[in-house]
Amino acid sequence: MGKRILVQRMGRGTSTFRSPRHLRIASVKYPNIAIDNLLKGVVVDILHDPGRGSPIALIKLENGTEFYNVAVEGLKVGQVIEIGSNAGASIGNILPLRSIPEGTKICNIELRPYDGGKLVRTGGSYAILTGKTSTHAIITLPSGKQKSVLLDARATIGVVAGGGRIEKPLLKAGNAYYKWKVKARKWPRVRGVAMNAVDHPHGGGSHQSESKPTTVSRRAPPGRKVGHIAARRTGRKKGAH
Repeated sequence: MGKRILVQRMGRGTSTFRSPRHLRIASVKYPNIAIDNLLKGVVVDILHDPGRGSPIALIKLENGTEFYNVAVEGLKVGQVIEIGSNAGASIGNILPLRSIPEGTKICNIELRPYDGGKLVRTGGSYAILTGKTSTHAIITLPSGKQKSVLLDARATIGVVAGGGRIEKPLLKAGNAYYKWKVKARKWPRVRGVAMNAVDHPHGGGSHQSESKPTTVSRRAPPGRKVGHIAARRTGRKKGAH
C-alpha cells in the first residue's frame, strides 16, 4: 500500500495547509452606512497586509467609524475622502455607481449593495464604468468581460495601488518560498513523475513518465485521483472551433 499523497493531506486540512489568517490585519470592506448620507473621513495610515497584493488604507470617518479599504494610486496619509451619493468623483472617494460618471476608472466594486466590495481588488487593476440603464450599471472588468451591477452598489474611484509587483523578478528560491508561505501554499511542489512509486500514482519506473493514462474517473479513490480528473477531452485543440 502506498503513502498518502499530497492532495489527500491537503484535503484533511491540518495546520500545515491552513491559511495563516492570524497574520492578516483586517477584512477590507465598506462600512454599512446609508448611501444617501455624505460622510467625510481621513486616511489615517496605509499598510501592507501579508498575503494581499495591494496595500490597504485605514480610514476614520467623522462619526468615529473606522474601516479598511484598498488603497488607490495617489492616495496619501492625511487625505480627506468622501463617502456617499453626493461625494465628488475624485481619487479615493466611495460612491454608488449611479453617481459615478461613465468612463471613470473604479475598483473594489460591490456585487450587491452593502456587501462591502467584491470585484477588482488586485494591485494595479481597475474596471471602467461603461454605461447605465434604469436599474443597472455596465462595468468592463480587467478581463474585458462586461458585467451588470445594480446602481446602488458602491465603488471606489481610482486604480488599485501596488501595480507592477509581479514584474520584479523573484531572483532566488527563498523569495518564492516566503511569497507562498503567507498564502498557505506549499512550495516547491514536486512532480509526481519524479517521485517513487510508493509516493504517487505517476511515480517509479526507469525513466520519468506517467506509464499509465493520466485521465481518471470522478469516482476514483482519493489516492488515485490525480492527473486529468473526469476530463471531457485532452490534447491540443485542432481546427477553428
